[in-house]
Amino acid sequence: MSYDGVGPRAVMRSVAFLTAGVLAVPWLAGCGSDDEGSKPLAPQDIAAAGRAQVADGGTLRWAVDALPQTLNTFQADADAGTTRIAQAVLPAMFRMDASGRPQRDADYLDSAKVVDTEPKQVVVYRLNQQAVWSDGRAIGADDFAAQWRALSGKDAAYWTARNAGYDRIEKVERGKNDQEVRVTFARPYADWKSLFSPLYPKDVTGTASAFNDGARKKLKVSAGPFTVQQIDTKDRNVVLARNPRWWGHRAKLDEIVLHEVRPDQRAAALADGTVDVADLDPADAEKITLTAGPQGSRALPGPSRGRTAAQALRSWAVLHGSDQQAAAAERQAVQEGRGTLTTYLKQQQTLRGFTLRKSLEPAYTQLALNGANGPLADERVRHAVAHALNRKELAETALKPLGLPAQPVGSHLALSGQDAYADNSDALGEQDAAQARALLADAGWVRGPVTQQKKGDKAAGSEGHPASPSPGGDGTYIVGRNDDVEHNGDGKGHSRHDDRAAGDGRQDEDGHRDGHGPQQLAQDGRSYTQERLPQGGAPGAYAPKGTAAPAGTVSGSLAKDGKPLTLRFVLPSGPGAQTVQKVADRVRAMLDQVGIGTQITKVPDASYFRDHIAAGQYDLALYSWPSSAYPATDARPVYAKPVPAADGSLSVQQNYTRVGTDQVDQLFDQALTTLDEGEERELIRKADARIWAVAGSIPLYQRPQLVATRSNLANVGAFGFGTPVYEDMGFLKKGAKPAPGSSS
Repeated sequence: MSYDGVGPRAVMRSVAFLTAGVLAVPWLAGCGSDDEGSKPLAPQDIAAAGRAQVADGGTLRWAVDALPQTLNTFQADADAGTTRIAQAVLPAMFRMDASGRPQRDADYLDSAKVVDTEPKQVVVYRLNQQAVWSDGRAIGADDFAAQWRALSGKDAAYWTARNAGYDRIEKVERGKNDQEVRVTFARPYADWKSLFSPLYPKDVTGTASAFNDGARKKLKVSAGPFTVQQIDTKDRNVVLARNPRWWGHRAKLDEIVLHEVRPDQRAAALADGTVDVADLDPADAEKITLTAGPQGSRALPGPSRGRTAAQALRSWAVLHGSDQQAAAAERQAVQEGRGTLTTYLKQQQTLRGFTLRKSLEPAYTQLALNGANGPLADERVRHAVAHALNRKELAETALKPLGLPAQPVGSHLALSGQDAYADNSDALGEQDAAQARALLADAGWVRGPVTQQKKGDKAAGSEGHPASPSPGGDGTYIVGRNDDVEHNGDGKGHSRHDDRAAGDGRQDEDGHRDGHGPQQLAQDGRSYTQERLPQGGAPGAYAPKGTAAPAGTVSGSLAKDGKPLTLRFVLPSGPGAQTVQKVADRVRAMLDQVGIGTQITKVPDASYFRDHIAAGQYDLALYSWPSSAYPATDARPVYAKPVPAADGSLSVQQNYTRVGTDQVDQLFDQALTTLDEGEERELIRKADARIWAVAGSIPLYQRPQLVATRSNLANVGAFGFGTPVYEDMGFLKKGAKPAPGSSS
């Protein structure tokens, strides 16, 4: 998963009770009050400063995961880098504020409103009279019309990844002048503010060849505070230069250079001066916090201050390896007093010039439950999994060590601070181990003998294919940021693999199952043996270590028809995945307490989403979804009911849990067509309550956003929901300080 940027638009993103042996779910209304979620859990942390405090000139070097494959955000391989560039160089009619709510961008738009609803919806845009493209031509109705035709889905020659909203437009016309644009919709569209952001010049959208190929590697014409000056594939840089035709506040910086740096090399790139800004995972973020202390102090920084050289080296070794390695390094330091410590201290001294900015990303991590087949096809088993989880504890595992608010996410469709947010988790209920056990028993899972299987036989989970996305702040893959899903011109995503869930988990050669005695964990193709220790089990539930289990049984696990209840839990194994693996360990322990076994398989990042999540080769998985200010549009394909395709496969769109209902689809359709914002919000909340009730995915926590910035930078850092204001970024004047209370 990448760190920030492209949202789900670039991919295409109850109280239950037993009655007479059947899980019954009452009709659900949207829960929560209108003012619930009026405030983000964490503010932006960007060292906000007034423009008068920021010096003119300079180059800002910003780490990105990779050079973008395309500069066209509407193509399937657009990524976070594509979006970052578009934000700096292209018009957007609406941008996100710090609460994740769309706001008119006055640099481009004087006004935009619905002027008619009968017989058809009509929106009139009045453009800023000063708004011009970098070639001097005024931004006008022709640009709007060309973009609509390109994205309407009517011309298959355009290779578009999405056309949501544009396919509802009937016509785009010039109004009183070229800076007034009238858009008439064939069908009502609630999320009309999502359109024309970004807006490309007609030079890009006017022909299929220009759209498909011309805008992939260059943008000859743009209209933002910056322009794309150069894409340097040799040095892995995208150079954005100040736009001399920009009519708004003049950009403070001369240049912004987006430089490709792998996530596991970010700390080193900061230390050697390669970049000034970089998103970090928690392990690297700790290196920044360890450097706290007065600039220029000769004492060891942060927690190392006052320690011996050996102790400092031990701290370094703990960050980079195991306790055993740390002990060995400490002995070596005592004997030699040189070597790695020198490098460590030099890096720490350099990193003193950086500050760690912290907020929460506009994305949340969820536990996904694949309901296509196997035990999780039974809604009672999915509810049992949900009732086994202490979501507050899981949020604390991920966020508390970082000093961030550790509140569980209460909605699939919005985050705290956004208009549609309400905590609808009551539709499913809180942790209740007794209820989980009752649900499992009702579904036929009881303690009893397990049929011995030969090596290679399939058990109760689904089987994947270990084989790309980069991990984000907690190591989870974020759908829609760097995805491996192919898109056709119809705007729908299709996995490169067939959509069959394959079989069950496996026993090892000794007949053990993961979570019960010695176990084999698949990690990067290698096996590791661990001892599973009891956590809070009932007295007498665990025999002393080394005691053989009775023949034909699996300790602590449930069985049905001679097969154990063991779910295959697939996790990424790449750099930055430590947090998500800690969360997975806690999930595993919680499930174990109610008799659900797990078989953890760690796979390379490059194949995690493509070969497992999108292909349906998992039972449980942790991955993330970006939030959206337009959930009626963006979230529908994520939760749409899968339907059989013409070739006999299952069309899931982006619903990778394969769980959906007709009622959820209907609520999304109603939300998409109402022009009453209050009604749309309530329909979204009702849809979310229904999504909770079917338990296809369990939101856990909002992802951490950890950004290291050079300490004298202003208006850069952890942006949270907000769209960056690129023209205000820059280096503070000598003696200037950020506004008090502007960032944490």
